[in-house]
Amino acid sequence: MGENEASLPNTSLQGKKMAYQKVNADQRAPGHSQYLDNDDLQATALDLEWDMEKELEEPGFDQFHLDSAENQNLESSETADLNLDSIQPATSPKGRFQRLQEDSDYATRYTRSAPKSNHCTFCRLVKILCTAIILFIFGILIGYYAHKNCPSNATSSGTLDHQLYQEILKTIQAEDIKKTFRNLIPLYKSEDDTEISKTIKAQWTSLGLDDVQFVNYSVLLSLPGPSPSSVTLSSSGQCFHVNGQPCDGEARTHRSQDLLSSYAAYSAKGTLEAEIIDVSYGNADDLKRIKNMRNITNQIALLKLGKLPLLYKLSLLEKAGFGGVLLYVDPCDLPKTANLDDDTFMVSLNPGGDPSTPGYPSVVGSFRQNRWNLTSLLVQPISAALVAKLISSSKDGTKNGVCRPLELPPSEKVIVNMQVQTVTTFKTITNVVGYLKGLASPDRYIIVGSHHHTTSSYRGQEWASSTAIITAFIQALMLRVKRGWRPDRSIVFCSWGGTEFGNIGSYEWGEDFRKVLQKNVVAYVSLHSPIRGNSSLYSVASPSLQQLVAEKNILNCFRRAQCPESNVSSVQIQGDADYFINYLGVPSVQFAYEDIKSLQDPSFLSEALFPKGATKIEEMDPFFKLHETITKLSGEVILQIANEPVLPFNALDIALEVQNSLKGDQPNTHQLLALASRLRDSAELFQSDEMRPANDPRERVPVRVRMLNDILQDMEKNFLAQQVPPGFYRNILYHLDEKTSQFSILLEAWERCKSLASNETFQEALSKVLHSINSAQVYFKAGLDVFDSVLDGKN
Repeated sequence: MGENEASLPNTSLQGKKMAYQKVNADQRAPGHSQYLDNDDLQATALDLEWDMEKELEEPGFDQFHLDSAENQNLESSETADLNLDSIQPATSPKGRFQRLQEDSDYATRYTRSAPKSNHCTFCRLVKILCTAIILFIFGILIGYYAHKNCPSNATSSGTLDHQLYQEILKTIQAEDIKKTFRNLIPLYKSEDDTEISKTIKAQWTSLGLDDVQFVNYSVLLSLPGPSPSSVTLSSSGQCFHVNGQPCDGEARTHRSQDLLSSYAAYSAKGTLEAEIIDVSYGNADDLKRIKNMRNITNQIALLKLGKLPLLYKLSLLEKAGFGGVLLYVDPCDLPKTANLDDDTFMVSLNPGGDPSTPGYPSVVGSFRQNRWNLTSLLVQPISAALVAKLISSSKDGTKNGVCRPLELPPSEKVIVNMQVQTVTTFKTITNVVGYLKGLASPDRYIIVGSHHHTTSSYRGQEWASSTAIITAFIQALMLRVKRGWRPDRSIVFCSWGGTEFGNIGSYEWGEDFRKVLQKNVVAYVSLHSPIRGNSSLYSVASPSLQQLVAEKNILNCFRRAQCPESNVSSVQIQGDADYFINYLGVPSVQFAYEDIKSLQDPSFLSEALFPKGATKIEEMDPFFKLHETITKLSGEVILQIANEPVLPFNALDIALEVQNSLKGDQPNTHQLLALASRLRDSAELFQSDEMRPANDPRERVPVRVRMLNDILQDMEKNFLAQQVPPGFYRNILYHLDEKTSQFSILLEAWERCKSLASNETFQEALSKVLHSINSAQVYFKAGLDVFDSVLDGKN
C-alpha cells in the first residue's frame, strides 16, 4: 500500500464488528502479559476482554467465542478514569505470531471453502463412465497434491529458517574481526578518509557485494587551530592547557596531538576574559537560580556534560547572555573503573549535516550559506584536572569512599582568559555504500550503518570496531549468497564519513536520496561505537522493534554462560541513525556494550568524544568476543527483517509506548489519554485482525502481505514533530533516558513553563503530541478500511 492509500478517508470503527475474539476469564492462565492482568486496567476503556499474548501462546484458540454483551463503544474512552500504571509492551517469548505457524487447529475468518465433492447421480452409466471417473479422480489427486505443495515451496523459498540463520552466523569468528581491526588501525594517520574509504571498498568488493560505490560530498568542516587552546588565570597570569598542564615548552610537546583534538567543532572563535560562573548541568532550574543571584551577561559558564543534550543547554546559556563555556565531564558521572581526569575530548555543536547546506545536500550547484560557527558562544572542552585547578579543589575527589562532584564555591571569584582557535574549511568526505539486492522485494531496503575515520586531527580509533564488525557480517552473508541464496529484501551497507563532525556523511546522503529512502527504507541497524565498555549489553530499539530485540537478547543470554541483565529501550543515541530516525521515521536498532555506571543515571556523556586508542579497545575486549556477539546479534536482526514475509514490527507496542509516555503529573493530558486509548484499540484490532492471518502460511496472500508491510514500515512517521528544542529528537517516541517514560518535549516544556508567566510553550508541546497521536490513529483506521475494501471486493 502506498502513501496515497494510507491517507484515504476513514469510516468509524463503531459500526465495525470486533474482528478479534474474546476469551472467557476461566480460559486464562498465569504467565500472560502483565498489562492484561491488572484489575484496575480492566475497569477502564483501555480494557480488552481477551489476552492477545495468551491467544498467541496457546493452541486451540479456535474455541474462543464472541461475547457480544461486552462489546463496548470506543467513544466511552473519552470519559474513562484511565489507570496506566501497569501498561507494559508485549514480550511474548515466541514472538508476535510465530506460534500461529505451528498450530494445526488455527482457523481464521479468511479461510477459503473447500471444493465440494462431485457425486455421480447417473448410476446406470457407471460402467460406461468408469474410465472417465477414474481419470477424473486421478486428476483431482494430482491437482490437490500440487496445490498443497506449492505454498510450502513458496514459504520455504521466501523465509530464512532458523537453521539457515545459524549457518550464516556461525561463520562469524572473533579472530577474523580482530584481524580486520588491526589491519584498519594504521590507516587513521591519513589527512582525510580517502585511503580508508578505498580500503573498505576493496574489501567489500572482494567479498562479493553486488555494487560498491563512493558517494562524495564537499562539506564545511571545523578543524583545530594551529596551536592548542588555553585558559589563563587573570589573578596569577598562570596559563594552562586544556588537560591541566602548564603552558611551558615541555608541556607543549607532550601529547600535543591530543591537545589539538580537544575542541568544540563549529564553536565561535576568539578570546574572552570574564568571571567563571558554575552552572552545574545547565538546566532551567540551575539558570533560574543563578540569574536571581548575579549578573551573567558575557560571563563564562562552567558547565558539566550530561543529564540533557549539549545543544539544548548551550541554547539556554546563549539565550541567558553568557559569552563563553568551559565544558567538562565530572569524574563522579563516570564508571569507577574509568580515570579520565586529565583526558581531553572533542564535541560537535553541529545538529547534523553540512552546516553550509542545511536541509539540502551538498551537491554541485548547491547554494552555500555563510555559517562558519553555529553558536555565538566560545566553547572549550577541558579536563576535570584543569577544573580542579581553576576552583582550587583538592586532587582527592572522594570523601569516606563517596565521590565528591566538582563545584565552584559560591564565595569564590575566579576570572580567566579563555582562547578558542578553530579553522573552518571545505573538504571532501566519502561514504562507502554497498548493495546486496533482494530477491522478492528488491525495492525495500534494510540499511546497515557503520562509520570510518575522517581526519587525523581526531585520534579516536573506535571507528575500527564499527568497520570490522560490518565487514565480518558481510563476509559471513556473502559466503551463503555465493551458494545461491539471497535475502527477500535488499540490504544496503554504509560506511559513513564525517560522523564526528555531526553525522555529516549520513545526513548528506539521506538528503540527497530522500524521496527514494522515504518510500523504500524498512529499517536502520546501527553499528556506531559498539564497544564502549565491557559490563552490560545495552540495546536501543524503536518501540515497534523492542520485542524482536528482547527476543534476541534472551537467546544471546541462553548461549552465554555469563548472562548479565540487558536493557532494551527507546532513548536518544549518538551516531548516524539520527537522520533515519528523525527525518525518515525509520524503525532502528543498535546493540552496544557499556559500563554499568553509564546505565544508572540519565546520561549524555557519549557526546564527548575521547580519543580512544586501539590499545584501550583491546583492553576492554582482548579476545574480541564482545565484537563477535554484537556482530551476531545485529546480523540476526538484519536477517529476520530482510527475510520474514511480514515485517517483524509490533504495532501494538507503539500504542502502549504512547500510553506509557502520558503517565506523569503534567496537566491537561486528559484529551491525550482518551485519544491514546482509541489508538490502542485500533492498533490491537489491526494487529489481531490483519497481521494474524498474514502470518499463517495457509492464509498468506501476497497482495495483502505487501499492503500490510507498507503500513508497518511507515508507522513511526506519524510521530515526527516539526519543531523541537535543540538536541531533542523529532521522533517523539524516543526518550531522553531510560528512567523517564514521559514524552521528552512535554517534560521540557513543563519545566520551562514553571519559570515563565505564560504556559504557551507547554500548550504548543501538547498540541504536537496530540497531532502525532491523532495522525497515528487515522493511519491505522485507514489501513483497516483499505483491508475491508479488499475483502468486500472479493466477496
